[in-house]
Amino acid sequence: MRGGGLLVAGTTSDAGKSVVTAGICRWLVRKGLKVAPFKGQNMSLNSFVTREGAEIGRAQAMQAQAARVEPTALMNPVLLKPGSDRSSQVILMGKPVGELSARGFFGKAGGASPGEALRGGRREELFEPVLACLEELRSTYDAVICEGAGSPAEINLRRTDIVNMGIARAARLPVVVVGDIDRGGVFAQFFGTTALLAPEDQELVAGYLVNKFRGDVTLLEPGLDMLHGLTGRRTFGVLPYAHGLGIDEEDGLRVSLRGAVRESVVAPPVGEDVLRVAVCAVPLMSNFTDVDALAAEPGVVVRFVDRAEELVDADLVVVPGTRGTVRALAWLRERGLADALARRAAEGRPVLGICGGFQVLGEHIEDEVESRAGSVEGLGLLPVRVRFAPEKTLARPVGSALGEHVEGYEIHHGVADVRGGEPFLDGCRVGSVWGTHWHGSLESDGFRRAFLREVATAAGRRFVPAPDTSFGTLREEQLDRLGDLIEEHADTDALLRLIEQGAPAGLPFVPPGAP
Repeated sequence: MRGGGLLVAGTTSDAGKSVVTAGICRWLVRKGLKVAPFKGQNMSLNSFVTREGAEIGRAQAMQAQAARVEPTALMNPVLLKPGSDRSSQVILMGKPVGELSARGFFGKAGGASPGEALRGGRREELFEPVLACLEELRSTYDAVICEGAGSPAEINLRRTDIVNMGIARAARLPVVVVGDIDRGGVFAQFFGTTALLAPEDQELVAGYLVNKFRGDVTLLEPGLDMLHGLTGRRTFGVLPYAHGLGIDEEDGLRVSLRGAVRESVVAPPVGEDVLRVAVCAVPLMSNFTDVDALAAEPGVVVRFVDRAEELVDADLVVVPGTRGTVRALAWLRERGLADALARRAAEGRPVLGICGGFQVLGEHIEDEVESRAGSVEGLGLLPVRVRFAPEKTLARPVGSALGEHVEGYEIHHGVADVRGGEPFLDGCRVGSVWGTHWHGSLESDGFRRAFLREVATAAGRRFVPAPDTSFGTLREEQLDRLGDLIEEHADTDALLRLIEQGAPAGLPFVPPGAP
């Protein structure tokens, strides 16, 4: 087989498209097939840097890992990184090409290059380049598993669609629609999604996949039979609710900001105490997946916070990355979190700033690029001055810290001028305050353990990092769990036929009451 494909669409955002796509990739690669993920256009604040220095959605990097291949820009040719409710930075083939408003991005077509089309707000002209990326992958891999975005039933966006039914129709991809039954109303979601599609798009919808089911599946079967009678389409499987998957989040905008605790492995702490980590849920929080490696440590509890009083009992406070450094700085001050961080620093209590979080801990920010706010005073906790450059730094650095090997990735416009302190990766450390631009550094096991030992000492906790915790191994185990969900709870023979044979010949769909 060469060039097989499937589009995994969803009834809603967060229906489970990303994890189902990853699960199908892992299932197929375990069968010996060469597989690649693909998402024509992604909107996410969580991104990743490929080895060639291209920025893509973090979810596609995770899916590439599930497929056991190196991620490339071909797998996510268009990435939108929100900078506000109405505008986004546009990444084309891994490189930023400018900021666009939502109205501009969905504007009218014209004649231009892909980059000019984006800058001019002509989204339709990206269709051919996006399709070319898909076809290049299909010429190289046995199967390409595509992920849709939002819902294919967003009929207001169908004319300019380059990620859902538009790409499915052009590439003749069969479509499986995923619905989250844990939210309720999944039958209405499946029926309504299919009913709203144009007849030519309906023909490509092969059927449905139920996600996050709890209980006895036999109780669901009568509804699935009725759904088949109403739509003429079968259900390819019912995936049970799986706790503690810990798979990379796609969109930082939708994370619960209050009381959200990252699920971690169920294991007792090695030492006598636990470590409590509070992550400041700054606006436009990006790459908050950095703290997943902390949450995977036995005895480490990670929560997102937005109140100063929630920092009081924290042993470590993390100020994460953000697409709005100046906005995040103002938010920290408005909520009293800035004063709480200053008190922690004065008391010698640990604080870690990553990327945008590192920048706000510095003395001064000069930003004529991201916020265009000009000169802004930082929190002054680290001897660093930051100047925002038009060019974005995209890199995969390797180094050492605390006597341990460290690997990471950089995604930032801010250029740091470090004027003192103890060197720490590309940043610095002053007392118990650390700052770095390196995302992903905590995934380096030896460094993470050394860092947590420093935190425990400064916090006065009898905490001991688990000596054998491997974040890479844990992630592989989670991806295997996704593959198991597909293999054990989906009709894999039918899915494989879809992938091999392409779009169905055309399934009729006539809503009840139609003439």
